[in-house]
Amino acid sequence: MTDPTPAPEESAGHSGVPLVVLEGVNKHFGDLHVLQDINLTVHEGEVLVVIGPSGSGKSTLCRTINRLETYESGRISIGGEDLPEEGKALARLRADVGMVFQSFNLFAHKTILENVTLGPVKVRGVKADQAKKRAMELLERVGVAHQSAKYPAQLSGGQQQRVAIARSLAMEPRVMLFDEPTSALDPEMINEVLDVMVQLAKSGMTMIVVTHEMGFARKAADRVVFMADGAIVESNTPEEFFTNPQSARAKDFLGKILTH
Repeated sequence: MTDPTPAPEESAGHSGVPLVVLEGVNKHFGDLHVLQDINLTVHEGEVLVVIGPSGSGKSTLCRTINRLETYESGRISIGGEDLPEEGKALARLRADVGMVFQSFNLFAHKTILENVTLGPVKVRGVKADQAKKRAMELLERVGVAHQSAKYPAQLSGGQQQRVAIARSLAMEPRVMLFDEPTSALDPEMINEVLDVMVQLAKSGMTMIVVTHEMGFARKAADRVVFMADGAIVESNTPEEFFTNPQSARAKDFLGKILTH
């Protein structure tokens, strides 16, 4: 299915320079066609929020952008370079593309500070003292600097997810991917993570966010992409999408979720 309502190429909050480009991307899980001819361009500084019903392909889309999932056909490029398939080039790409998952994936046997400094030292070759200084700045930014000597199990879920965001930022990524980052959290912890993400969006970070949090989409997104059945059905500004959805599928989805 083609995208009937493409968003303007230029919108407030980003430079208009394409950073992540997907062209005709297809993926199957067995007989299930989970990504169907996906065409999508995300610009530098843009915050793109991907929403849709469960099983629509949102998380798979997110995970193909750094090759956590392979795809059969089409093309994905980041900063004008095609996505490498394996090896050192793929490792470099993953350093440029931060990823925050539903589960926090922190190293349980390392302190919070060690979790955040590990990548820059091992992958980027940053000196340990420099990495530590930067890590503390980032932990301060996400509000958990006072927890730096603790281990993940000693932190709440919301705190662990904020550490996971700091860990991704420590790699100085060009783009951040968020795959339903609040879905595993208790309700009272969701806002503390979303607040960090809103601040990150305001700072100009390029972000692709898969989420069920419609308030975040309205507040922080430059553009909302609505997916259903493996295809992009609509792409528009949050204002237009939430007040005037163009497709019956989006109207039905919003009718169900916004009335509760």
